[in-house]
Amino acid sequence: MKKLLVICAFLAISLGTFAQSVSESTIAKRENRRGMVLKEWNTAAGDKRAFLDRVTTYDEFGRKVEEIEYATYGQKWRIVFEYPEGSDITAKVVREIEYNDRDRVVRIRKYEYDEEGAKVRQLNYYPNGKLESVKTFEYVPK
Repeated sequence: MKKLLVICAFLAISLGTFAQSVSESTIAKRENRRGMVLKEWNTAAGDKRAFLDRVTTYDEFGRKVEEIEYATYGQKWRIVFEYPEGSDITAKVVREIEYNDRDRVVRIRKYEYDEEGAKVRQLNYYPNGKLESVKTFEYVPK
């Protein structure tokens, strides 16, 4: 019985720490965006015709899964956001795939996070999978 109690306490602490990796305000925003498609329209000064500027798509958890920017000639670029397999509303982006106006992969970004959920590294890859650059993040308190 004591073992079961210890295991339950450990799991509750572990899951609580994982759930805190995304702020409460972010979770609230995601809940409001569940399944939403946001379209941004632009109108030039002196013109009455609006044109589609950007489309952002959210999944059933309210996480951003795709963002497309348009120009007068059509799609300018597109980014697809990927999350860990089987994750929930608290998940952070693990990979971004950026496409150009011809829908060809331009760049792949992979993200690594620490135990507290802070971004530690961003790895940038060419479309062929070769590493282009690595960006590291350092958080210095005041």
